[in-house]
Amino acid sequence: MEHYEKILRFDNAFEAERMREVLEGRNIPFSIIQRTDSALGGISALEFGWGYLEAPPDRKEEILAIYKELTGK
Repeated sequence: MEHYEKILRFDNAFEAERMREVLEGRNIPFSIIQRTDSALGGISALEFGWGYLEAPPDRKEEILAIYKELTGK
């Protein structure tokens, strides 16, 4: 299995889904991990974000460029 590292953080599910669509369309390997916190009612998402994206380190710059293009961030 290829080594993945944390590349970026998502503020909401919409950002994550949009990135998923684009990355799948470009055949870029990735995983999206959603932070779930049912015990605390989701409060950790306020501090740590909705979730994050992991991918091979050699694709980091490409993924960050796509994210910037989609979000303007």
